[in-house]
This record gives sequence, C-alpha cells and structure tokens, in this order.
Amino acid sequence: MSAVENLALRRRRVPGSGNRLTFQHVVDACLAGDLLDAATARFLGERQPRQEALYRRRHGDGAPVDPVQLLLDAEITALGAETPLQIDPVLDALAAHIGTPRAHIDPVRLDADAIVRALPRAFARKHAVLVLDPKASPVPVAAADPFDVAALDTVRQRLGREVVVQLASRSELLHLIHEIYGFKTSVAAAERDLNQLPDLQNLEQFFRMRPEGEVDSSDGHIVRAVDHLLRYALDQRASDIHIEPKREQSVVRLRIDGVLHTVHTFSRRVHKALVSRLKTLSRMNIAEKRLPQDGRIKTEYNDKAVELRVSTLPVAYGEKVVMRIFDPTVLALDLPDLGLLGEDLAAVEGFLARPHGILLVTGPTGSGKTTSLYAALKRLATGERNISTVEDPIENICDEFNQVGVQSQIGLTFATALRTLLRQDPDVIMVGEIRDAETAKMAVQAALTGHLVLSTVHTNDAAGAVGRLLDMGVEPYLLASSLLGIVAQRLVRSPCPHCAAETAGDPGELEALGLAADTLVTEGVGCPRCRRTGYLGRTGLYEILVVTPEVGEAIYQTRPTRHLRQLARSQGMHTLREAGANTVREGRSTPREVLAVTPPDEDSGHAPCTESAATLAVLG
Repeated sequence: MSAVENLALRRRRVPGSGNRLTFQHVVDACLAGDLLDAATARFLGERQPRQEALYRRRHGDGAPVDPVQLLLDAEITALGAETPLQIDPVLDALAAHIGTPRAHIDPVRLDADAIVRALPRAFARKHAVLVLDPKASPVPVAAADPFDVAALDTVRQRLGREVVVQLASRSELLHLIHEIYGFKTSVAAAERDLNQLPDLQNLEQFFRMRPEGEVDSSDGHIVRAVDHLLRYALDQRASDIHIEPKREQSVVRLRIDGVLHTVHTFSRRVHKALVSRLKTLSRMNIAEKRLPQDGRIKTEYNDKAVELRVSTLPVAYGEKVVMRIFDPTVLALDLPDLGLLGEDLAAVEGFLARPHGILLVTGPTGSGKTTSLYAALKRLATGERNISTVEDPIENICDEFNQVGVQSQIGLTFATALRTLLRQDPDVIMVGEIRDAETAKMAVQAALTGHLVLSTVHTNDAAGAVGRLLDMGVEPYLLASSLLGIVAQRLVRSPCPHCAAETAGDPGELEALGLAADTLVTEGVGCPRCRRTGYLGRTGLYEILVVTPEVGEAIYQTRPTRHLRQLARSQGMHTLREAGANTVREGRSTPREVLAVTPPDEDSGHAPCTESAATLAVLG
C-alpha cells in the first residue's frame, strides 16, 4: 500500500474528514491535545461562519481558507496559559491527531535546484506543497493539507517514487515557495535573456525591497533575484552574504552564527549581471572590475531599517561580493545582553563612569568589538553629553551620536577627523580603530585633555594592546596616565535551548580548560530550530585588564607583555580561556567552542588563576 493510500485510510478514520483539512479538524486536535476545553471548542464551532467571514476580509475573498490560521486569528487563550494559542503547539497537536509527522524545515539545508525541478511553481503554490528532498526515497513532502490526496498523488506520480507526507503551516510553505522558486526562476530567466538587464545607471541611495505581493513579472529578472536573495538572507538571521564565482558556477553562502552555509548555486553567465545590480545599489563604479570597491545599501525589512556594507574583490573567475548585514536591533542591546555579567560588567561600568581616559576593546575581526562599543556609547548617550565617533565605515547609524565616516581618498583619515572633533566640544569620542601612530598619539592626547575615548586595537589579548600602542610610538608615561582599561573579547556559539542537555564532557577538552574531569557540559543534540548544529545564537567571552596603579607603573617602566599579564592576573583578571571555562560551567557554551577561539594561558598551565592563588602570588 502506497503512502498516499495510507493517508487516505487515515483520513477515513478521522471523524468528519472529507477531502480537505477543515476547521473542525483543527479544533478537535486542540481539544484532544489539551490546548482547549470542551466549552471553548463548542464556542469556536458556533463562531466558525463569522470567523471565516473575518478571515476573507483580512486575507482577500479569493484566498483559500487556512484552518490553522483561522483558529489563530480567533486569538483564543490556550488552556492553562495566559497567552493566545501559538502556531507550533497547534500544528503539533494536529499532527498527532491525524497521524501525520510534523515537518521541521531548515531552509538553509534545502536543495533549491532539485526542489524547483521537482514541481512546477504554480502547482506547489496552489496546493501549498513543498518537496523537501527530491533525491530521497521515499521522498519527504511538506503539505499544509495532508488530506489533499489528489494533489499528493500527483506529486508521487511526477516524482515516480513513494512520498512521506509531513504537516507544515501554509504560511511557512508559501513563503518558502515564493523565495526558493522566485530566486531560481529569476536567475534562469536572466540567463535566457541577458539583454533585459535593469538600468545600471540609476544610482539609488535608498533601496526598497518589495514585499512578496508587489514582486511581479514586470520587474527585471536580476532585480527580482536580488530582492529574493536579500529577503532570504534576512529571514535566516544571516550576518554576511557571500557571492563567489567559481570555475563552473557561482555560489551563494550565508554566514549564520559565525558558520557559512551554501544556499544557492547558479550559472556564471548571470554572475556579472547580479554583481552589477548590487554595485549599482551600493553606489559603486560598475565599469571598474579590476579594483576592489566598497559601498553601502540601505533598505527596509519588516518595517525596520537595515543597512548592508558591500565589498567587491576581483578573484580568479570574476568579482566576489561580500555583504555584511547590520541588524538595527544591535543598537538596542545593553552590555548584559552581550554576555558582560558580574565583575566584568562592574569593571566596564566603572570605566564608563570616569570623566576622561581611554578604554580599548581588542580582538580579531568579527569578535563583536564595534557592537560592544555601540552598547557602551548607548549607556553614555544622554542629553548632557556630546558623543562623536570616527568610523571606517560607519556601521550602524544612531541619532544620539555624531558619526563621521573615514574617506582616505580625500584625506579624511582617523587622525584628521579626530583632530577636527577635538574642536567640536566633545565629551565622548569613539575611534573605530587605532591603526597608526598619528591616531594613537591623538587619542592619548584627547584623553589627557579631558575626554573619554573609546577605541579598538587588533591584538590577541588585553595585555598585548599595551605593547601595540608603545610600538606605535606612544610615550609610556602618557599611556600609563591615560589608559583606564582594556577589554579583550571573543564570540562563541551557545547551545541550542530547544535541544540542549547536560552530558559528560571530553576529558581532554575539560583538562585544557582547567575543569574537573567529571564536569557536566551543556550541548545541543541538534534539532530543526538550530539546523541540526546544536548551536543557536552567540555570547561573548571577556578578558578585562584594569589599569591599577601597579599596572600603570609597569606600563611606565615598559615591562614585557608577559609581566603585565601576570600582574593583572594576580590582581584578579580572568583570561579569555578562564572566562570560557566559566561560560562552559554555566551552560552558555561548549568546551569545543571555547578552545577554538581562545588563546591558551601559556604562563599558567591549564589551571585557572583563582583568588587564593592570586593572593599567594602577591604575598610570595
């Protein structure tokens, strides 16, 4: 018996089932799943005609009625809860009630090319079905209506294999169908007709992505492909978009939680047109293909402003494009949201409370330095302070700050901008990066003349930043007098809260972190919400060096970095590796993640520096 015949048999066993999933099926499932009581179920049954009328007014008379959304629109409070019913519990209850597995779809892992070849777009949209893995046998097929046997039988015949039907929400399926088919069909159409490219001379400063309903056949194919690509990346919480030309084809990869995922491949014939569109939007010179270029795109997503920093680089087979997405919600993050807690938070708050001096944040590219500086500036942003920044480039625009973007080609460097800012009556100055001697010396002078200066330096740890500034030519006595503290940081992935569980850690990894061999660690086993990686989101690790009188004296005497590190640890500084061990102990990351991003504590072996050990070191 085929899977479709089994489905038809299950449908006959569900009381009142016809050839469609009905509102009553959903209500009965919620009643059986203890999401509703009997009185509420009867009320919903009586209210169904009125609810359908409201649904059609909201979604349009021609739209098919989605029974699940119909129930959610009623905004009925879940049994034993204080909030209305949510879609996930309703779908779980419905799947259990009708005997169909629930589909948990990870868009990043879908094979878009195979999906588009498996079913026509019109059929997939009309019946809200999506072939999840056309190469599998039997083939998993997500459907909003598992009782639509005729449509599912058509899918089975077209694929020539048995199918396994899984329940998914209609809205999720229609959104995925729109994005997957939209990008692929746009790229295919552009490949067939490369003469119908958009007007590449229209240099737009603000680019507005059209909502799904506004994208129609009158738009240029490449324009629509870019729309689909950007929306897809934002849906998946991507921080970066990579478009890379290869020998045979071009590849699109998204960086999500620090890890790259390949999501699309397309013909290299379309690559130039796609790059030209992006260069146009970001106000680059589309005729220049031999030199790297930088630009920005501003757009909207879910009624929020989003900015993308665009960089092009000539590589072996064309121009590679990388777009960094700046999430506007970053500006709403406070220091605790970044993982700064307890003593570390108190130390940073102490730095920010000082009227003048320098606070440095150090770490490699992508470690969240600028995000930390923005969070610190938001703490300081009051009507009584004049806050100015010099950045290369400006990452997130904030109304509370006066932000200056470096433009080296016209002579506007960090140093020249900083020199001018000092004549603008600033209270707080943020310098995006100290990368040369002139900028370093001016930042120190600004701190000595009564300004609070925040900046970044690229070093591996906190103590190393002192040596870097001294190498740039800053006088030791000036640095010792102006430096408040240094924050070294890293980002590590956090265990997925939906599938994490405590388990025994690897003895070698625990030993490297200075943890006991029997320490339990929290690790995700992998689920649809974390894309089977076991990780969801990231948190920060911090090493904070406070410039005490003793540390200041060591800086004045130009003592080696190793000595500064040991002195700071004897006074209570925790290294990045020790901070990572604490994060593992608290269940906020895993040993493997911490060891991958933190340098070893070379001067202390594996054992972390405890307060008692620090006291002995001072007294010794």
